[in-house]
Order: sequence, then structure tokens, then C-alpha cells
Amino acid sequence: MLRRLFLLTIVLLCLIPQKGFAQKWVFPSLPSPSPEEKAIMIFATKGPPNISEIKTVLNQYPSSSLRMIFTQTFEGFSVSGKRKELLQLARMYQPRYSMFENSIYTVDAEVSSPLEIIGAKNAASYTDSKGHRLTGKGIRIGVIDTGIDYTHPDLKANYGGGFDLVDNDNNPMETLDHQGKPTIHGTHVAGIIAANGQMKGVAPEAKIFAYRALGAGGSGTTEQVLSAIERAVKDKMDIINLSLGSNVNGPDLPISLALDKVVEEGIVAVTSNGNSGPHLWTVGTPGTSSKAISVGASTPTLRIPFLTTIRSNKPIKITSLVGSKMWSLDRSYLIEEVGLGNKEEMKQLQGKIALIQRGGMTFTEKAKNAEKAGAVGVLIYNNTKGNFMGKIEGSLSIPVGAISKKDGESLIKQVNKNKILAKTIYKEEKDLLADFSSRGPVTSNWSIKPDIIAPGVSIKSTVPNNRYLALQGTSMAAPYIAGAAALIKQAHPKWTPTEIKAALMNTATPLYNNGGARYKVFEQGAGRVNIDKAIHTDTLVIPGSLSFGLLTNQFDERRKEVVVQNMSQTTKQYRFQIPPNNLYVDWKLPLSFELKPGEKKKISINAFIKREFENRNEIMEGELSLLEANEEIKIPYIFIKEEPSYPRLMGLTIVQGDRPNTYRYEVYLPMGADEFGMALFDPKTLDFKGYLDVGNNISPGIKENQLTIPNQEGVRQLVVVAFARKNGFEDKISQTLKFKTDLDGKK
Repeated sequence: MLRRLFLLTIVLLCLIPQKGFAQKWVFPSLPSPSPEEKAIMIFATKGPPNISEIKTVLNQYPSSSLRMIFTQTFEGFSVSGKRKELLQLARMYQPRYSMFENSIYTVDAEVSSPLEIIGAKNAASYTDSKGHRLTGKGIRIGVIDTGIDYTHPDLKANYGGGFDLVDNDNNPMETLDHQGKPTIHGTHVAGIIAANGQMKGVAPEAKIFAYRALGAGGSGTTEQVLSAIERAVKDKMDIINLSLGSNVNGPDLPISLALDKVVEEGIVAVTSNGNSGPHLWTVGTPGTSSKAISVGASTPTLRIPFLTTIRSNKPIKITSLVGSKMWSLDRSYLIEEVGLGNKEEMKQLQGKIALIQRGGMTFTEKAKNAEKAGAVGVLIYNNTKGNFMGKIEGSLSIPVGAISKKDGESLIKQVNKNKILAKTIYKEEKDLLADFSSRGPVTSNWSIKPDIIAPGVSIKSTVPNNRYLALQGTSMAAPYIAGAAALIKQAHPKWTPTEIKAALMNTATPLYNNGGARYKVFEQGAGRVNIDKAIHTDTLVIPGSLSFGLLTNQFDERRKEVVVQNMSQTTKQYRFQIPPNNLYVDWKLPLSFELKPGEKKKISINAFIKREFENRNEIMEGELSLLEANEEIKIPYIFIKEEPSYPRLMGLTIVQGDRPNTYRYEVYLPMGADEFGMALFDPKTLDFKGYLDVGNNISPGIKENQLTIPNQEGVRQLVVVAFARKNGFEDKISQTLKFKTDLDGKK
């Protein structure tokens, strides 16, 4: 099992600007650190770390010092010292110690209340065994995030304490203006869970504990997040919420593994699924954790603006940028294309809608330029395929909306032909899957993620300085589930995290798109949460979803076991509904059976593969139905055809090595590769400069090496392209390497 983390960036899943899938795996160029610089590395050990042995080892490296020991959810230690010495330590003591970078975590936070739609309002009217209303009273919830403004009037009564892993003190306050770029994310998440004032959270009397793992600007490290998880376990949290994630779809990375252990310790772990939808395979760690509850985002009831013109084939959906005035134009206006939105391009905009291409400057700069030129509204269209989200800083008097590249180019064609008038119409939408919500499945173990979905669009909650703000992202969906888990835990204090997860999944409401088609199970998991039903369910089916894995050929038979528990005080009769005829699978399901009060039964579900899948059916999914009287429990399932179109490599990072002209790279290969290579290209001419590394039959997991970059006189940068081929499929990732040059033009 992989016990290390390669060099990746993990972000808080709150309104991350989206790009097309082709760009999803492209990482920006990173600065090349000096071998002499001070660094922090994290080492995983095989078994509990031996402190005496570690100190003896570190004595061999003069610059190094032991920082932290991890024992609760991750076995290992962190060390500070010169980068070159830490790299030497890693090479000398492999495989006893496995090293990974202390990666940076960042936040890029770019209306109606959803409590009723998810059943939280009904839940609050019920009582627990002591006669207390279900409000989360007595439940301890740890928010691992950017800290919390615990002085907010809606939060101060429920604040229970915490710890600051950034400043290493007992004051986990959000970053304030005088400390650097301020943050709001953790306070927003905490309000969704347990605000109790002007705004009400899902569990308004739960105790909230803040673990500030991310500092100014939402920046933090792997070490801090792991330390926060460890401290939350020691502090005996009942539930922890991590609204953060990465671009790497793998179940075997340290944060995911740590959350698995958290659940084994009896703590409910909730995490965001990611904001990289709508494409498949976009769920990122720790949303890939097998035992945590991974949460995707749906829409509450929203009034959505659509733009129409006389030449439009269909209305164009507008997504308001966070922080801007909501789109509310109520009559027709002329549209004017103004390029990238520079001041010199902003002419004759008085009383018009400015159509601006994304890129070149911030959304705020574009919008302010248009406002000064007299525009009544701004539409920013994407410069890559698909939709995106964004944020406006400061105040504007005009609305700013985002549209797709395709829709923007369509409007440009119309504008170039003639002046066009555009009118805004409004439609009410609810219970749809958010486009940005990451989809599964998970690579390697091929499991269904997300497990469940909750509202994550235009969610109003608390932010510092006694304010409220609407944000969106799966960061906002996860705390709804954390709050839901608190209500279930209060109602059923003896239920385990696995039982709470099953209750949420077994009672979820499957969602359908505007065309009436059910969303795939690897898009929505079990469906949108229904807290009311989860609290009162009489039956639990564990696990709540089934992955039958990769199918190697036809005539294959797969078997899964589930446990059915009767949680009621009466005897119940169960039977499976016969699935519809399927070209590919025959099911062998148990006959009807009876369970007495409190009784549980392990049953087998068998699937016989009749024929090979067609290429267009690389994933087969659906739901099995277990019936009890008038109740129906749906169990999502999935089969994966051998070698589907998952990304063959991801998470490429290159940093300077510990010798001159050398660079270290790491990349994740979820299922290995038949052929893997690293090639150099000139960034201007795209001329091929040679291979840096190449190999065949590479095993799954991390591929890493230290390479010498051939000296290119006068060259300031090169493009490195990593490629991996597996069973006829190939993926590529590129990264630009920038070099310093002296007066002679030498690298």
C-alpha cells in the first residue's frame, strides 16, 4: 500500500475556477528550490515510529531536526533541514522510511435556505432518547480548515476550542487583515454546520472545534493537515469535516489513508468530493478515502438567469460570480464585445452588456473597467472548454456573470453580423447536480464516489466580521453532511461511523437531470441527502454501494456481501426486486428473508457476466432495490470494463534536485504503464530536444527519478512532457521548466 504523498497542490473546494478536462492534469511551473534551502519533509514508517532510532539517524545530518511524530492516523515523522540532506536521508533509508514533500494546501474561494429540501427542518422537531430536540446537542465536530471567527454572533455560543497548527498556539482564529491575506473559508463551513443566531446551521447546538491547518491566503502544508487530524482524534471529536481536496484520483495517499483510520477510531469523517466536474474520473484525494463520506454538490432552489437573443438556438445559462451583484436585468440590452476587457477596449459601452474573454487580468479588473465605461452588466466567457466559476473582490454596482466558451463564441458571431439585443429570462431550478461537482469512479479500487450529495450552490453562511456571504463548491456541501451526521449521532448515540454513513446513503433521494434521466451513480453516489429519513430508517444496508471492480472477460462471475440490519422493534420481511433484463449481467439475488428486531444478516449478491461490454459501455452502473413493506432501499453498483478511459498519469511535479543541473520529478500512475517517458521540447518552436527518461512495464503508484537536464546555452525555459501508455490508451501532462541565465547566457 502506498505510504507517501508526491508533490501536489491541494485546495479548499470552494469555488475553484474550472478548465476543460484536457487541462485538468496540467500543473503550472513551480519554482526550483535550492538544495541548500531549508525544507520540511514527511517520512512514513513501516509501523509505529521509533523515536530513539529516528534521533540516532538524524544525528548523521547536521542541519536536520525532528519536528513532529505521527501515531494516531498516520505512522511517521516530519523533519526540517537542508533539502539536500533530507534527500540523502530518504535515499539512504529506503524502504524503511518513505519520504514525501510537505505539500502546500491553498484556498481559492472565488438563495434560499436548503435546510428544508434536505429534511433538516423536520429533523429538528424530533427528540432523542432523553427528550431533547435533535439539534446536535452534545456532539463534538472538528473543522479542519482556515480557522474560525469564533467571535461571530452566530458561532460564539457553540465554539468549543481548538488549535492553530499554523502558529502552534491555542487561538485558531481566521487570518486577519494585519496578518496577511485574510481568510473566510473555515467560518463559512462552520456556519453551515452549526450557526445558531440570525442564521441556523444544520446542527445549531453542536460544539464546533477549529483546527487551523491553513494560514494567510488559505495556504498550509501536509504536515499541518495531518497534525490537525491527529489532534482531532486525541481531542475525541465525534465528527471531522475536511472541505479540501486535490487533483489526484487515487485511494492510497496519506490524507485518504489517515481518514480511513479516523473512521476506524469511531469518528465520522466527512470530506469534499472536488470541484473538477463534470467529467468522469475527476474526484480527488481525500475524497477517494474508502471509509470517509465523500460529498458532491447539488443545487438548492435557485432563480437562474438565462440570456436569449433573436438568433439564439437555446437560452444561455449565466453563473453569477461570487461577490458580484446578482444578475437581475429585466429588459433587453445591446451586447458589445470588448476583447479581454482592457481600459482601451472599453468604448461605447454606455447602457450595454460587455462581453469579455477570460484571461489576461483578474475578473475584478475586467468588471471595474466595464463599470467605469458605463456598462449595465458583464458577461465573461471562458477561454477553455466548459464552464467556470470566479470571484469579484470589492464592490460593484453592476452584475457579472460567467458563460462557457462555446456560448461566448456564439454571441460573438451574432455581434459581428449585426447589433443584437439580449434579454434575460429566469428559471427556477432545484435538485440538480452541480456542473462543477467532481465525478468518480476512483481509480485503482474502482469504487463509487461521491457517496452522497448535498446543496453546494449559492450557499449563504457566516464569514468573519459579523457578516454573511454566499459561496459555492463541494466545500459547502460537505458541512451539510457533517451536520446531518451530528443529528443522527444524537438520535442514535451507539451507531458507528459505518452505520451513520449507511443511514445517509440508504435513504438518499436519487436525482434526475432536466431531461428526466437519472444521474449516474458515479456522479451522485446514492443521491441527495434526506436527513429526516436517515434519522428514522428502520433498516441499514452496509456497505451503501457496491463496486464489482474491473472485468477481465465475459463469463466472469463476481460476488459481493452486504449486511442487512433491522434497527426497529418489529420483525421485518425483506426481498430484492428483480432487476430489469440486462444484455451483460445476470443477477443471482437472495430469496426473501426475515429479520427479528435488532437482528442482522450477511447476504451474498452474485453477478454473472454474460458478454463483453461494448466500448461505449466501459462503465456499467445502476441500483439494486431491497424492498420491505412500502420501503425501498436502493444500493448503487458499478462494473468497470478492463482498461477504461481513466487518466493514465496525474500529479506531475518537477523541482530542482540536490546536484547542479538536476531535477527531481514525481508522477502518479494509478494502474502503472506499458510505456512511460519524459520528453523535452522547445517552448517556442516545439522542437523535440530528447528524452529525459523512458521505461516499460512500470508498476502502479509513484514514478520518481532524478534527472540531469542537458545544458542548453542561452535557454531560459523548456517544456517537459510526461506520457504514459496503458493497453493502447495514452495520456500526457506538460510542465514548463524555467532556468536562470548568467550574463554569458549560460544556464
